[in-house]
Order: sequence, then structure tokens, then C-alpha cells
Amino acid sequence: MTAETVLYEGKAKKILATDSPEYIIQYFKDDATAFNAEKRAVIPGKGIVNNQISARVFSVLAEAGIPTHFVRTVSEREMMAKRVSIIPVEVVIRNRATGSLVARLGLEEGQVLNPPLIELFYKNDALGDPLITEDHIRLLKLADDAQIAEMKRLAQRVNAVLLPFFESRGLLLVDLKLEFGIANGQIVVADEISPDTCRLWDLQSGERLDKDRFRHDLGRVEEAYREVWRRVCA
Repeated sequence: MTAETVLYEGKAKKILATDSPEYIIQYFKDDATAFNAEKRAVIPGKGIVNNQISARVFSVLAEAGIPTHFVRTVSEREMMAKRVSIIPVEVVIRNRATGSLVARLGLEEGQVLNPPLIELFYKNDALGDPLITEDHIRLLKLADDAQIAEMKRLAQRVNAVLLPFFESRGLLLVDLKLEFGIANGQIVVADEISPDTCRLWDLQSGERLDKDRFRHDLGRVEEAYREVWRRVCA
């Protein structure tokens, strides 16, 4: 199976058609963006690292019985995935308070959230991916009630599987952003799961090993991503 036409190019990936209508290739770029692409840079090797971390994490989810779009890795930067219809809702599940949640609600940085908090965002770059409610989702006809419930259920399952997975590797899963797609009538976890989409802190030191290093000019971005790769994949 070979990659052919570019179907879509986003900030961090290209989606390529294959010679099968059922599958696509995700090509992971080294580009990094933050604050709705107002900040941009190239992080050497980021695409390779994120591809391999995502592949490992998707495999862990599959072993736990959670449906994903992942099929297999194709190269260092590419994975084969099921072709899905993306639901334009980002589901963020938070185990600790940080980032925009602290700014919006005045919570203490690092505060434990028990139970984990689920937030929904409209996947729309032109609008800045705004926070939305389930009523907004219904108004915009982005998903029906059953699909909303299933995305939230799967997000909770993903979180429950990945919390101990990362902890066993010395990493605290602070929060993660999930995207979902529909393949053959089934909702599956799609996109990627990597330091671009998760906040991961070192369990002992609290050092941030994720995209926040790029967002907030903390330095050593490439090294942080490679450290996550080493712990997750090596």
C-alpha cells in the first residue's frame, strides 16, 4: 500500500490518501505551533518522536479494548490509520489544574482534580477552538447525544488506561486532548497522542516534558520530547 495524494495538511501532520479507500497515512511534521498558530517553529525530529510515541500509546489502548484508528507504523514519520470522519469536537480530560483552566477559574497550579474534569472544545481554527457546552454541540449539529456520551465515555477509559501506563514510566499525565472519528459507524480515538497533545510532568521533579516547553519558552524542547520517547518506546 503506497501513499499518494495529500488530502489535508494541518499544523503538525499531513494526511495522505493510499491506494485503498479504507486507509490513510499520517505523516508527522517537525513543525510546532502554539496559541492558535501565532507562535511557530521547527523542532528537529519532533515528527519522528511523536509518530512513534503515538503508535505505542495507540497499541496500549487497543490492548485495553479501546477502539482507535491506528493500524501500524509505515516509517519513522508515518503511520497507517483507518480513514475516519473526524467529529469536530476536541475532548480534553484534566487530572491536574494547569494552563487555561487555572487562568479561567483561578485554581491552584497542579491542583488534583478528582474526579478528572472533561471539557469540550469546538475544533475550528478560525474561531480559536473555543470552549463549548453539550448544548452548543447540539446547536451546531457537531454530534448527537449518543456520540457525545460515547466520546466522553471513551475519554474516561483512555485516561484510566494511560494514567498508570505513564506513571510506570515516571511520568504524570496532567491532561490530554483527544480527537474522535467515525469509522464504519463506530467512534474511535483518532489523530495522535503525544507530547503535543498531552501534558506530561516528571513524577519526581515536576519537570514539564511536553509542548508547554515550547509554549512558554522553557528551552530544551527537543530533549524533553526525546525523553518521553525514551521512557515510552525504548
